[in-house]
Amino acid sequence: MSTNSKNPYEVFQQEASEVFEGFNSLIKSLVNTKGLDQKTKQLIYLGIKAAQGDDTAVMFHVPMAKKAGATRDEIKETILLTLTVCGLKGINTCLIKALELYDRAE
Repeated sequence: MSTNSKNPYEVFQQEASEVFEGFNSLIKSLVNTKGLDQKTKQLIYLGIKAAQGDDTAVMFHVPMAKKAGATRDEIKETILLTLTVCGLKGINTCLIKALELYDRAE
């Protein structure tokens, strides 16, 4: 199996377990904050990661956003909003993958 086909989150956990545990604690703390609901948090995160062109993060978070109640149109519009901050980068790297993932996610 090549490095590119491995799950980066799992490799992180295996190769740097102490750092992974600290990171995981941070994520759990952020998930448990009360100011925003989970759907809104996921959409914000998707917008930030799409603006950065991080299609790997999009791959992990589209199903989470859908599970939290995000619609296909909300996913699409979140990525389209990145046009105002980074031009076509988010759309070129993430829109197709995000919509395909949304359509396949349960």
